[in-house]
Amino acid sequence: MKQILTILFTLLVLPTLAQTERTQGKRFYDQTTSVLRSKVLAAADQALKEQPITVTAQTSARSAGGRHDFFSEGDYWWPNPVSADSPYIQKDGRSNPDNFVAHRLAMIRFSRIVGTLASAWCITHKEQYLKKAMEHCRAWFVDTATLMNPNLLYAQAIKGRATGRGIGIIDAIQLMEVAQGLYIMQDAPGMDRSALQKIKDWFTQYLQWVTTHKYGIDEMNAANNHGTCWTMQVACFAKFTGDKKLMTFCSNRYKTVLLPNQMAENGSFPKELARTKPYGYSLFNLDAMVTLCQILSSKQDDLWHYQTADGRSIKKGIAYLYPYINDKTKWPFKQDVMYWNDWPVAQPALVFGAAAFDDQQWMATWARLNHFPKVEEVIRNLPVRNPLIWMER
Repeated sequence: MKQILTILFTLLVLPTLAQTERTQGKRFYDQTTSVLRSKVLAAADQALKEQPITVTAQTSARSAGGRHDFFSEGDYWWPNPVSADSPYIQKDGRSNPDNFVAHRLAMIRFSRIVGTLASAWCITHKEQYLKKAMEHCRAWFVDTATLMNPNLLYAQAIKGRATGRGIGIIDAIQLMEVAQGLYIMQDAPGMDRSALQKIKDWFTQYLQWVTTHKYGIDEMNAANNHGTCWTMQVACFAKFTGDKKLMTFCSNRYKTVLLPNQMAENGSFPKELARTKPYGYSLFNLDAMVTLCQILSSKQDDLWHYQTADGRSIKKGIAYLYPYINDKTKWPFKQDVMYWNDWPVAQPALVFGAAAFDDQQWMATWARLNHFPKVEEVIRNLPVRNPLIWMER
């Protein structure tokens, strides 16, 4: 009898559940499209006029790398007032405006352009958006005159202290919407398949570096949002390149390391709350964990509904922060030392969570928030700016 019931469940119930999930996914995709359509298409038409700018456009004398190496400097490090030649000193949460960030800004620009063009392609399927996105991608990953080397050896350097650091790997989350944009367009008739394969080869080389180099190992083992973002970007790039082994590794790491060690039983992130920008960092880490669930969840491995033995889950994390996203005046902790007035924006945790759990309240809050922020720090810490390219259609 038990075997018969199992067979009936497989034949009758599972297909119905799958159809319900597909219908729900499309409904939320359509709602998201309705909110974003006009502004996405306007932004994409502007992006059609933009020319590629890669790491070779600007260099810094303080970089230990070469012309094709990504270079950035740690945000919270400042000159020592005792001596200009001394190693920099730290001021946590306070960004030094004189540090070299041109490569990071170029990468963010690249991410925004390709993400916007891919979103427009989702809506219209017009080949012009695909071809322009590939123009930028060839410049970054294929063209030997302008490409970036597939590592972040010189990211988040500190004058007098380090030529690069593991925490600089977080800068590569800006490449996620590039990889995801290509992932959804890869089967389009107008795709340059030769260039696409070379781009996938670049990401394969990057994955090899980030999963084996000491900087990558250090970042993977970080106990806060840096560890989450390592897993999120590796999962994204592994999915793009078809590396199922790495995808499984990231899924298991979410379930056995990130969720149980970073989330408290009430759904908060204590290590983020302890920072000088507890609100912004809590939003950032939640967005990263939710995006990880969006990337990896499948019928066979459903991270959305996974919970630890003591009940920690991504749904609990969204539910914990939601009241403070909906009404920031209710925030019970100290205010962020910088950018307090610039958060929240249209956090991807809300739109992805709404679709996963059929929550129209979360969706309504996401819909009314700012979808196109202008503040650079906010843009940098928003891992998903183009939700359409990540959602089920």
